[in-house]
Amino acid sequence: MLVNLGFYESMIAEALHFGVLFYLSGLLSMLAGLAIVNLHNQWHMDWRVIITVLGWLLLIGGIIRIVLPQVAIAVGSTVYSSRTSTILAALIIGTLGIFLSYKGYLRHG
Repeated sequence: MLVNLGFYESMIAEALHFGVLFYLSGLLSMLAGLAIVNLHNQWHMDWRVIITVLGWLLLIGGIIRIVLPQVAIAVGSTVYSSRTSTILAALIIGTLGIFLSYKGYLRHG
């Protein structure tokens, strides 16, 4: 995302218009969240709780995009209103991806 920042900014701006793509992203997000919550709803106080929290966030975000699209568009427009927020989102997603990949593929002994 950081390498092609301009591309992702325009893609995010385009995705924040209500339509079929917005509905479909909400539906897919909700389904992914449901799958994670059903298969990995573990509230242990270690790194695995991140997966559970992400599942719930996907589920809730998907439901909001389907049921209250105006709210989701307003929040998304506010969050991604500046280049700094896009860079911050890319850094958070990248760091989380690296961390979960490290934990997921780490061999013990």
